[in-house]
Amino acid sequence: MEPTMTEEQILEGIEFACPGGAEPLLLDLYLPAAEQHPAEGRAAKLFPAIVHFHGGGWRTGERSSLGPVLDGFGFSPFRRLTDAGFVVVSADYRLSTAARFPAQLEDAKAAVHWLRNHAQEYGVDPDRIYAWGDSAGGHLASLVGLTSGNAAATTAAATTAAATAGTVAAVAAWYAPADLARMAEQSLPNAVARADDPGSREELLIGAVLAEAPGKAAAASPVGHVTPAAPPFLLVHGTADRFVPPAQSTSLAAALQAAGTDVELLLIEDADHMWVLPDHSQAAAEKAMDATVDFFLRQAHVP
Repeated sequence: MEPTMTEEQILEGIEFACPGGAEPLLLDLYLPAAEQHPAEGRAAKLFPAIVHFHGGGWRTGERSSLGPVLDGFGFSPFRRLTDAGFVVVSADYRLSTAARFPAQLEDAKAAVHWLRNHAQEYGVDPDRIYAWGDSAGGHLASLVGLTSGNAAATTAAATTAAATAGTVAAVAAWYAPADLARMAEQSLPNAVARADDPGSREELLIGAVLAEAPGKAAAASPVGHVTPAAPPFLLVHGTADRFVPPAQSTSLAAALQAAGTDVELLLIEDADHMWVLPDHSQAAAEKAMDATVDFFLRQAHVP
């Protein structure tokens, strides 16, 4: 499929991978405004870049969407980032209706690999590529950051070189699953969805009942991949999240801190999944977005 250019400096529908037996995977590329590019004759400026993965419980969702609630707020998170001087990629991955884990992680790393391979073409600094995701996408962004250089964490057929090409220098994750085996016990009393529900999103992801497949649950859990080599993390979660327990982020933050890695945890009071607040305002979404932009600016050393 040929990409199309929009007036907003967006290249849409670029094929970056085609896993065997699956539909081609596409990404959208958001570019900083033209005025941020150097004039002719001046040295090219290299931009930091962020690869975003969408939510949807690994079984629904679309690239370049942050879910119906956030999309409905009308603010543009990708525009916020391009205005701040970042190239942004938002990528497809195979849903659990088409493939089981670790297919989703393989696809996420393939998107980062594609961007690194095309860094010169789009003026991207290959040493300043970051990952960001919301909900299931935050889970994948976390795994990308924590399994960098680890071919075994994706597929036995992967090479070390390919795994390294999928590395990122920092991760931001919004209300992301981090420890699948403990999600049910950490659920809030008014939870709408629990990981031990029959046919839960988490069980569909790994293709097994969590309690009966501890090895698969652990392999798909970011908390189990934490090492001192982890990149800096920003974890943002609402204290009233009825879908992904806020303790998932606090547990991952504790594991990262214990490993001696840099981690920032922001808990937003009274916010449910997708930053829904009792007053239905977008204040929580704005707070999360402000923290995310600030985090990536500091990682990229952008004044």
